[in-house]
Amino acid sequence: MNPETLPQLAQKGVRVALGATSSLIESLQDSQKRDENFTKLFQNPTEFTEELAVKGELTEQEARNFVDHILAQSGLVQGSQPTTVNATATPVADTDTQSDLQELTAQLAALRKELEQLQNHQSDG
Repeated sequence: MNPETLPQLAQKGVRVALGATSSLIESLQDSQKRDENFTKLFQNPTEFTEELAVKGELTEQEARNFVDHILAQSGLVQGSQPTTVNATATPVADTDTQSDLQELTAQLAALRKELEQLQNHQSDG
């Protein structure tokens, strides 16, 4: 296995997880979307996984922009300009779902940190 592929594989896994989380939220809110996702999953799982990775990458970029915006507003980041964030709030189904999302977010943050440590370790060695 090529050493560069492990971090790339881990990053894609994180993005697929983000995309899956986003699709899960959509599915909880819209039964038609849930049916579409199940159909895609069973008809062509590879293509569906790629779609989840793309959706996860977009979610990752939006989250990064949002965090950068918050940090810029709070003055924690020196020399940065506030950026425009287009975010829409959607109601969460219930507190269990919200708790699950918070747990997934924490897991994703841990995976990201581990990925960065792997990348730093590989560039050092």
